Amino acid sequence: MAEENGTCTCGGNCSCGGHDHAEQVYLTREEYVARLESYLEELKSEIRSVEAELLELRQEEVTA
Repeated sequence: MAEENGTCTCGGNCSCGGHDHAEQVYLTREEYVARLESYLEELKSEIRSVEAELLELRQEEVTA
């Protein structure tokens, strides 16, 4: 939630859980690269999954 003038954009006292300000964690360059590489692999996996689902749906259209 974005805060403007100290008030949450959702109205402030909402219990939405978006008001917690976590402490920032700084990564070394190597840690950041490793995290990005891991994230890239997750994205590639998600792409493969979406492509497979699209292929399956398109095959169902052809047989229908």
